[in-house]
Amino acid sequence: MSALLVRGEGGHVALTPERAGWRYVGFDAVRLRAGERHAVTLAGRELCAVILGGICDVSLAGTRAEGVGGRATPFDGPPAAVYAPPGCAVELVARSDVHVAIGTAPARTGAAPCVLPAAEARVEIRGTGAMERRIHHILMEDREAESLLLTEVVTPAGHWSSYPPHKHDTDDPPRETALEEIYYYRLRDARGFALQRVYTADGSLDETVAARDGDLVLVPRGYHTVSAAPGYDAYYLNVMAGPRREWRITFDPDHERMRW
Repeated sequence: MSALLVRGEGGHVALTPERAGWRYVGFDAVRLRAGERHAVTLAGRELCAVILGGICDVSLAGTRAEGVGGRATPFDGPPAAVYAPPGCAVELVARSDVHVAIGTAPARTGAAPCVLPAAEARVEIRGTGAMERRIHHILMEDREAESLLLTEVVTPAGHWSSYPPHKHDTDDPPRETALEEIYYYRLRDARGFALQRVYTADGSLDETVAARDGDLVLVPRGYHTVSAAPGYDAYYLNVMAGPRREWRITFDPDHERMRW
C-alpha cells in the first residue's frame, strides 16, 4: 500500500507527525455514540475539531456550548467546529451519534478558544463544469490561529477537485508557502472511491491512490489533484500547517490555463 495512504477502520483513523515523517500536521477522527464523551488537552499543540455529523455539547476552557453541530453527514451543509489553543481542555459529549475530525499542529500560545458555528462558515463555489465543487472554509486565514488551516470540499460525482493541480511545498512568499497537508475522505455512498494523484515536476514522487470512505491521504510535497468517481459524491477535509500560516500555492504550469 502507498505510504501516502492511511486506511480508516471502523470510522477511526489517526496520524501523528512522527508517523507521517513530517513536523506539523496531526489528525484524529473518532465516532461517539449518544452519551459518550471525548476529552482532549494538548500540550504544545492547537486543535480544531470539526463536527462531521451529529450534535454534541462542548466544554471549552471552563465554558459550555450546547447543541453544537446538526448536519447529518458532511454532505449536508457547512460544519460547526471548535478551536482550542495549547493546554486548553476540550470535552465533547454526544447528544446523538457523532463523527468528529480533529486536526492539530504545533503552537506556542495559539488564539482564543472558541466555537465556530456552521452559520459562520464561509461557503465558496469554485470551478465550472466538471471542475465545480463546494468549499466550506473553517479555519483559514480570516480566522485566528497560530499555525492550523482547515477547509472542507464537497465534490460532485464525476467532477475533479483540487484542480488544476497545485503545490505548496516551497517557502517563497508571497508566491508560495510550505504547508504539510492531509485529505480526510468521506463518500456519500461507502462503496465509492476517489482518485488522488500526488507528484513532483522531477518525477521523484508520482503516486495515484484510490481513497475510500474514511481514508486519509498525505501530501508531503508536490502537485496534487482529486477526481470523484462517477456515481460517487466525495468529501474531503483538508488540514494544513507549516512554518508560515499563509495559503499560497503554485499551479502546475502545464495545466494552469484551466484554473478557476
